[in-house]
Amino acid sequence: MWKRLVLVGVLMLSACTTGEKAATLREGMTRSEVEAVLGKPDGFQRAGEYVGYQYTNRLISGWSWDRADYVTIFKNGRLIQWGPGQVRQNEPASALVIVPVL
Repeated sequence: MWKRLVLVGVLMLSACTTGEKAATLREGMTRSEVEAVLGKPDGFQRAGEYVGYQYTNRLISGWSWDRADYVTIFKNGRLIQWGPGQVRQNEPASALVIVPVL
Protein backbone atom coordinates (compact mmCIF):
# COMPACT_ATOMS: atom_id res chain seq x y z
CA MET A 1 0.00 0.00 0.00
CA TRP A 2 2.79 2.41 0.93
CA LYS A 3 4.53 1.85 -2.41
CA ARG A 4 1.33 2.69 -4.29
CA LEU A 5 0.90 5.95 -2.39
CA VAL A 6 4.50 6.92 -3.11
CA LEU A 7 4.04 6.08 -6.80
CA VAL A 8 0.85 8.17 -7.02
CA GLY A 9 2.60 11.06 -5.28
CA VAL A 10 5.57 10.93 -7.63
CA LEU A 11 3.30 10.82 -10.68
CA MET A 12 1.30 13.79 -9.42
CA LEU A 13 4.43 15.83 -8.81
CA SER A 14 6.02 14.91 -12.12
CA ALA A 15 2.92 15.75 -14.16
CA CYS A 16 3.51 19.49 -14.45
CA THR A 17 0.63 21.52 -15.77
CA THR A 18 0.82 23.82 -18.78
CA GLY A 19 0.88 26.96 -16.64
CA GLU A 20 3.69 25.64 -14.49
CA LYS A 21 5.64 24.54 -17.55
CA ALA A 22 5.06 27.95 -19.11
CA ALA A 23 7.03 29.50 -16.26
CA THR A 24 10.15 28.18 -18.00
CA LEU A 25 9.34 29.90 -21.31
CA ARG A 26 11.58 32.79 -22.30
CA GLU A 27 11.20 35.44 -24.96
CA GLY A 28 13.10 34.53 -28.12
CA MET A 29 12.66 30.76 -27.86
CA THR A 30 12.09 28.92 -31.14
CA ARG A 31 8.89 27.05 -31.95
CA SER A 32 10.62 23.70 -31.45
CA GLU A 33 11.97 24.80 -28.04
CA VAL A 34 8.45 25.80 -26.95
CA GLU A 35 7.05 22.48 -28.20
CA ALA A 36 9.71 20.67 -26.16
CA VAL A 37 8.34 22.42 -23.04
CA LEU A 38 4.57 22.51 -23.68
CA GLY A 39 4.14 19.71 -26.21
CA LYS A 40 2.47 19.86 -29.61
CA PRO A 41 -0.23 22.53 -29.85
CA ASP A 42 -3.88 21.64 -30.40
CA GLY A 43 -4.04 24.20 -33.21
CA PHE A 44 -2.33 27.22 -34.68
CA GLN A 45 -3.11 30.42 -36.53
CA ARG A 46 -0.94 32.36 -38.97
CA ALA A 47 -1.03 36.07 -39.86
CA GLY A 48 1.90 37.27 -41.94
CA GLU A 49 5.10 36.84 -39.93
CA TYR A 50 3.14 35.84 -36.79
CA VAL A 51 2.15 32.31 -35.70
CA GLY A 52 -0.06 31.59 -32.69
CA TYR A 53 -0.15 28.18 -31.00
CA GLN A 54 -3.33 27.17 -29.18
CA TYR A 55 -3.29 24.74 -26.25
CA THR A 56 -6.95 23.99 -25.51
CA ASN A 57 -8.43 23.27 -22.08
CA ARG A 58 -5.08 22.82 -20.35
CA LEU A 59 -4.46 22.99 -16.63
CA ILE A 60 -3.08 26.37 -15.58
CA SER A 61 -2.41 25.54 -11.93
CA GLY A 62 -2.29 22.37 -9.90
CA TRP A 63 -6.07 22.41 -9.37
CA SER A 64 -8.13 20.17 -11.66
CA TRP A 65 -10.89 22.77 -12.10
CA ASP A 66 -8.48 25.52 -13.20
CA ARG A 67 -8.51 24.83 -16.95
CA ALA A 68 -8.05 27.43 -19.64
CA ASP A 69 -6.94 27.88 -23.21
CA TYR A 70 -3.24 28.73 -23.29
CA VAL A 71 -1.52 30.39 -26.23
CA THR A 72 1.93 31.33 -27.49
CA ILE A 73 2.70 33.86 -30.22
CA PHE A 74 5.79 33.80 -32.41
CA LYS A 75 7.13 36.49 -34.73
CA ASN A 76 9.62 35.33 -37.35
CA GLY A 77 9.85 31.97 -35.58
CA ARG A 78 10.70 33.42 -32.14
CA LEU A 79 8.47 33.54 -29.06
CA ILE A 80 7.23 37.05 -28.31
CA GLN A 81 4.15 36.52 -26.10
CA TRP A 82 2.41 33.73 -24.12
CA GLY A 83 -0.35 33.25 -21.57
CA PRO A 84 -3.93 32.10 -20.98
CA GLY A 85 -6.55 33.36 -23.44
CA GLN A 86 -7.34 33.20 -27.13
CA VAL A 87 -5.38 34.32 -30.17
CA ARG A 88 -7.08 36.97 -32.28
CA GLN A 89 -5.91 38.76 -35.39
CA ASN A 90 -5.37 42.49 -35.07
CA GLU A 91 -6.78 43.57 -38.43
CA PRO A 92 -5.03 46.91 -39.10
CA ALA A 93 -1.56 45.65 -38.22
CA SER A 94 -2.00 42.03 -39.38
CA ALA A 95 -0.56 40.87 -36.06
CA LEU A 96 -1.77 38.32 -33.55
CA VAL A 97 -2.71 39.29 -29.99
CA ILE A 98 -3.76 37.36 -26.89
CA VAL A 99 -7.26 38.18 -25.69
CA PRO A 100 -8.09 37.03 -22.15
CA VAL A 101 -11.29 35.03 -21.84
CA LEU A 102 -13.58 36.34 -19.10
